[in-house]
Amino acid sequence: MSVAPVVGLLGFGELGQILGADLQGPVRAYDPLFDDRTSGPSKALNGSVIADRDADALAAQADIIISCVTAAQTVTAARSVASSLKPQAWVLDLNSASPGAKSAAADFVAAAGGRYVEASVMSPAPPKRLASPILLGGPHAEHFMPVAQAIGFSNVTLFSRQYGPTAAVKMCRSVMVKGIEALLAESLISARTHGVEGAVIDSLDDLFPGLNWRELARYMISRTLEHGARRAEEMREAAKTVAEAGINPFMSLAIAERQQWAAGHRAAAHIESLEGMLDELARKAELEAGVGR
Repeated sequence: MSVAPVVGLLGFGELGQILGADLQGPVRAYDPLFDDRTSGPSKALNGSVIADRDADALAAQADIIISCVTAAQTVTAARSVASSLKPQAWVLDLNSASPGAKSAAADFVAAAGGRYVEASVMSPAPPKRLASPILLGGPHAEHFMPVAQAIGFSNVTLFSRQYGPTAAVKMCRSVMVKGIEALLAESLISARTHGVEGAVIDSLDDLFPGLNWRELARYMISRTLEHGARRAEEMREAAKTVAEAGINPFMSLAIAERQQWAAGHRAAAHIESLEGMLDELARKAELEAGVGR
């Protein structure tokens, strides 16, 4: 009877907590916020996940390391486990980062004798959880497929045998998805202030039929409020991806700014009506503009 591989989660935020609850086999985790007992990652710990004291301790125990940190920490996370990796350990990088960042992370893992697999999660982690569609890339990706399935990932697809394209898919998609979020926020907060948000939403329903734009706007704007800081980091990585293609990332950088602004108004995400949410955000924006004058 084979022994189940030990899975180590590097990062224990929203995604890490889902993985900790759902993955098969022994699961360990490390997050710098474990040092703060009042933090979200600390409070989410339970008996099913063993907390390690640092990244080196995690790497020394894990056969498979899953990196699920914020976008800006992608390379730092890979570097933090490299010196203590088991020989031929797998490192599955689920972070939303640019092809350049993923390649740099892969170099640290390869130099330490590990096997790095680039991955892009192509939907929000909830509600599909381990059934979320995940693209895999890199020279070790094909061999990792059965390993991923054995520990519980049920919707993995081999996308590329090289590093870069898998990350590029996610980043270019993010320009659209996070861009729509940012556009809806800026458009409808302004429209509400002018008293014309109903007409704007009606026009969207007419132009793009089949979508409930009122419901969609409420959901997408709330996501920017709840996760704006993380989305802003991701959009800065998207901007790097655009720049790596030789294109000036005008839109990606602007989206990052709007997402970062939304992160400062998280409390408004819990207002149930779209109008109430827009009123609160308009009030905050007016106050900020007043301070600037």
